[in-house]
Amino acid sequence: MSAWTAVCRLEQVPVERGVCALVEGEQVALFRTAEGALFALSNADPYSGAMVLSRGIVGSRGDRPTVASPMYKQVFDLETGSDLDDPSVWVPTYPARVRAGVVEVAMRQQVRLPA
Repeated sequence: MSAWTAVCRLEQVPVERGVCALVEGEQVALFRTAEGALFALSNADPYSGAMVLSRGIVGSRGDRPTVASPMYKQVFDLETGSDLDDPSVWVPTYPARVRAGVVEVAMRQQVRLPA
C-alpha cells in the first residue's frame, strides 16, 4: 500500500466542488460533499481522456454521491468510480482522509466490486 500523502488543507476543497492535485505524479480529483464526505478519484475522463473530472458537476443520484464529467456529462459514483449509466466503465478511486485538518490521499486504487 502506498503511504498517505498530504495534499492540501481541508478548507481548500470547496463544498460541492472539485479540485485537482498532483499526487505521486498522478492527477487526482478531490471532492467534498455538503455532508462532509471526502472523495478522491482519477482526474481523467475515461471517455475523452481529458483531465477534467475535478471541474465536473457534483450531485447525487438517489443516495449515491456523484460527479458529472464536464466533457460528455457521464455521471460517475464518487464512492466506486462506476459510470452510473454504463457500469463497465469506471474511474479509479483512491482512499482519502482528513488528519489534523489536512487532506491525505493514498495512491493505491481501491478495490472495484463487480457491477
